[in-house]
Amino acid sequence: MPPSGGFHYLYPFVIHFLLLGCYNLHLSSMTGRIIKSTGSWYDVLNEAGEIIPCRIKGKFRIKGIKSTNPVAVGDVVQFSMENETNGLIEDIQDRKNYIIRRSVNLSKQVHIIASNIDQALLVVSLKSPPTPIGFIDRFLVSAEAYDIPTLIIFNKIDLLSEEDHQELEELERIYRKAGYSTLRTSAKQNLNIDKLQTAISSQTSLLSGHSGVGKSTLINLCEPGLELKTQEVSDFHSKGQHTTTFAEMYPLQNGGFIIDTPGIKGFGLVDMDRAEIQDYFPDIFELKGQCKFHNCLHEKEPGCAVKKAVEEGELSESRYNNYINLINDDEDNSPYRKDIYG
Repeated sequence: MPPSGGFHYLYPFVIHFLLLGCYNLHLSSMTGRIIKSTGSWYDVLNEAGEIIPCRIKGKFRIKGIKSTNPVAVGDVVQFSMENETNGLIEDIQDRKNYIIRRSVNLSKQVHIIASNIDQALLVVSLKSPPTPIGFIDRFLVSAEAYDIPTLIIFNKIDLLSEEDHQELEELERIYRKAGYSTLRTSAKQNLNIDKLQTAISSQTSLLSGHSGVGKSTLINLCEPGLELKTQEVSDFHSKGQHTTTFAEMYPLQNGGFIIDTPGIKGFGLVDMDRAEIQDYFPDIFELKGQCKFHNCLHEKEPGCAVKKAVEEGELSESRYNNYINLINDDEDNSPYRKDIYG
């Protein structure tokens, strides 16, 4: 029914204008992916390959996640242009997955490291600096919990002695038996860089590991145009000096993205029930159905198939010990729960 008054002849034009406005509003909403976060501003890579600086429109949080950052690297977002150069993020598409760590300052909250990840690349080294096995298993458990496959990269193998190589072979045997792929690399010898390039092609890969293990150096070899900053390991402490201060995602020439993250000293398990940790150890999960008790935690219970497997050498003792350490972690005092970069 047209409006009353002397201007009813304008009604068709008003309707046309409103519809045109809605159409233009729809056109102004664009899709992009967060490739960098610096706090209140985000770099969004749009479908045309342009990088648009954006801020969040108003305040919104992702339902079910109490995080310090509502928008994370890897997120696919809807945004509109606020002016000729800057945009406003209006919505976030559902995440395929994400990986989080405890917030440095707010222990009750978490920080989303990245989202929509196809695989994680965990770079470790046996020397300069040595990566604790407990850290490896803690990271793997977190990745399993968020449904992220992990490739374990043993870097700096040019530094290893004959005895170190025996340790490396044993570690590869343990993790391959648990279902993980491993790769040996050496930046100095250019060893298996071609295999790493193949592994990251057309994938969104999260690059993680302690500072100083050579993450940025490896990626620079795979993608020379990136020129990520690298820094030598401190001789005094034999620890890496972190050069990455926040997660950032880089497009790759052969398709896909690499997400470079700060070196992580610890990796705390967040909101994980004690009884469910075993489900994220594939080698333990495979055995738990054979235990006498369905709620067996594999500590002191009789008829435990997991403990039997350890005794018979079928299950790695180091994996088992790290599992026991995880389920008995003291949230406030465990050194692994200090999720700080460094």
